Amino acid sequence: MDSTKKTEVSAEQKKIVSITEAAKIHNVTRQAIYVAIKLKKLKAIKDASRWMINLDDLHDYRKNRYSRSKSLYQGELLFDNTKGYYSINQVAKMLNVPAQKIYYATRTGYLKASRRGAAWVIYETDLKTYKDGLMNVRKKRAV
Repeated sequence: MDSTKKTEVSAEQKKIVSITEAAKIHNVTRQAIYVAIKLKKLKAIKDASRWMINLDDLHDYRKNRYSRSKSLYQGELLFDNTKGYYSINQVAKMLNVPAQKIYYATRTGYLKASRRGAAWVIYETDLKTYKDGLMNVRKKRAV
């Protein structure tokens, strides 16, 4: 009977992690986990001087936490790739260039982008135009 209780306790303890362990699991800082707890976005229990987080609650937090890809603007996805809307970072990854180069291209007018709330959105047609122009410049440099 004693061994059964120990097994139950050890299984229950495995489901509980500290802030440090939660941060490692999510690849974020301890401060980010602590802030999520204080903002009541992540459930946790404080035992004396240590926070204890259930792994199920940690999983729920990860599923529901803020993500730029889920951002809405006037009820519509901000970066809806199916409709041809891309973020600066998505375009940078697609073109294999630094994001700063894309920001520079938008500021100088080489790449057309529009503001939707606080974000810059690049439309697929404008991206194709920029990409074609970029490829032409690279070809000229190679010759």
